[in-house]
Amino acid sequence: MRILLVEDNAALADGLVAILRGSGYAVDVVRDGASADAVIATETFDLVILDLTLPEMDGLDVLRSMRARQNKAAVLILTARGTPEERIKGLDRGADDYMIKPFDIGEFEARVRVLLRRQAGMRSSLASYGNISFDLTSRTFSAEGAPIDIPARELGLLEILFLRAGKVVSKDAIMQSLTAFDDDLSANAIEQYVSRLRKRLSPHGLTVRTARGIGYYLDKSTEGA
Repeated sequence: MRILLVEDNAALADGLVAILRGSGYAVDVVRDGASADAVIATETFDLVILDLTLPEMDGLDVLRSMRARQNKAAVLILTARGTPEERIKGLDRGADDYMIKPFDIGEFEARVRVLLRRQAGMRSSLASYGNISFDLTSRTFSAEGAPIDIPARELGLLEILFLRAGKVVSKDAIMQSLTAFDDDLSANAIEQYVSRLRKRLSPHGLTVRTARGIGYYLDKSTEGA
């Protein structure tokens, strides 16, 4: 899952980035509203965490511009502007949730999980496909109750494919979801992760298939496949 954090307070931004990346998310940061507006117009994110009082462009204007472009990424407003009027305005302009600073970190993490779960079309934090289950809260996979040990990048890839099981996900979409601005991930690296993931999934009746020239999709394996 890829997250954009729009926050001009450097200390707060650094702390939130550490927490989110520690949970395995790809996180990008911008410090002003104009940069946020430009990045959201050109990049794909699952969640935007948006301050309102920003240099160059107010957060509400960023949100309005985003929704006017039919951008459907989830938006969590994180701001010190906490009057009922401000909360109503933010939600009416298209925010999915609204938190007031100062805030509890545990609650923040829970709200992020809820919004990402909604983006993935999950009503609960648990999903299953074939013999494998996925817990979005802990970001762990298991087979018949036994955890599956998967390195971070392969886990991220499996998460992307698992939440869209049976549907083709393009290489570009995979690379955008797995990387932040300062990461370097090649198409060859994606192919290597896919190859390793196939070996890990084989004992559990799943495989990653290639849609030639397009991308990959998760499927149930069959004899001779």
